[in-house]
Amino acid sequence: MQHNDFPLERVPQHNRVSFLSVAIVHMGMLTALDQFMLGAVLGDSMSLSAALTAILVGSLLFGLVTFGFGYIGMKEGLSGSLLARWCGFGRTGSALIGVVVAISLLGWFGIQNAIFAKSLSAAFSDTLSFRTAATISGLFLTVLVAFGFKALRFTARIAVPVFIALIAWIAWQTLATDHVQAMAVSLAGKEVLSVNAGITLVVGGAILASLMTPDLTRYSRKGSHVFGVTLATIVLGEFIINGLAIFIARKLNTGDVMSIITLASGTAGLFAVIFSTLRVNDLNLYSSALGVINAVESLSGIKLNYRPVTLALGVLGTTLSVLGILDHFVDFLNLLGVIVPPALGVMLTEYFLLKKYSLALRRSGHDGSLPAETTFTGWPAILATLLGGYIGLNMAWGVSTINSFVAACAGYLLLELLTEKVIVRRTRKA
Repeated sequence: MQHNDFPLERVPQHNRVSFLSVAIVHMGMLTALDQFMLGAVLGDSMSLSAALTAILVGSLLFGLVTFGFGYIGMKEGLSGSLLARWCGFGRTGSALIGVVVAISLLGWFGIQNAIFAKSLSAAFSDTLSFRTAATISGLFLTVLVAFGFKALRFTARIAVPVFIALIAWIAWQTLATDHVQAMAVSLAGKEVLSVNAGITLVVGGAILASLMTPDLTRYSRKGSHVFGVTLATIVLGEFIINGLAIFIARKLNTGDVMSIITLASGTAGLFAVIFSTLRVNDLNLYSSALGVINAVESLSGIKLNYRPVTLALGVLGTTLSVLGILDHFVDFLNLLGVIVPPALGVMLTEYFLLKKYSLALRRSGHDGSLPAETTFTGWPAILATLLGGYIGLNMAWGVSTINSFVAACAGYLLLELLTEKVIVRRTRKA
């Protein structure tokens, strides 16, 4: 797939690719250790029925949003950041979304680097301290991404099969044989999650993939391909990886992923984790740097150099992992599950229901161009997103991620209606 083509324009039909080409890349977003880690948290903190319910409902919400936004990307041939300009947010709002995504990916970089460092430390029998390992691994990967390293392309191609093979081996050793015994961990003092909290965690663990889906599906040829891509990602990432992690965590009586991997696969498994984490984290840092560069250019016209930005973000992400961001994994997913869905809700509402700004985008698509003008700041969209996030974080009733999504959709429609009335009144007075 040509990831670097058409960054500021539509992908022409003759440049669209096959279903499999898009599906493999998209599945890679949820075929990562963080998904296995999430499943282990659910399995260790919830009853089996509650954990599976959280996976089912969370996957349904993720699937609906991902398909909707991915369909828009396919229809218009545009990336998510460009779509935001004509889906209510305007130039400034789309830049702010880019910053949110960049910060979120930086958080993922810190978490993945911490997992990397934990594996590295364990592989060397703890002769290498976690903080030293986190510093070395974070800075090493930062330099690779900043200055280029062709081996990372090779790593990306084979890391997904290696990781899937690792999960399959762990599942076999744990669930199909008696080779791995449960850890003697007391249930007393363990945090118990509600189904509602579990649903928010599931959505939070995958929602950035929804936001980034148009970046891939703009290369898709038709809507059925987008549906197939979404379904394949859910089946592999949510049902298989998360589902297996739930059963494994419950059998071993622990949510500690490193303990699970060590018990089931030994040192070889730890090196497989290190290898697969490389594949995820180079993309996190790369996309985070691009998000910051694009946001700064949109707001100020200043074009930052890629290499210094990457180095600065890499140092920041490494610092987050050293300071213990991995200990706040659940809090991080909760936050993502509440603050990102409102932005997606606003864009879906604008494109499919209101069509105030997106209509120009649809019309210009007939000749493959883009609208000549766009709103500089979409205040209704920005305010509705903030409203949705606030309600999701503070409303005690219901599922936080659903509350934030619905509130943002309703808030956007209401604010746009009020804006129209104010404009009409001013026009009449004039």
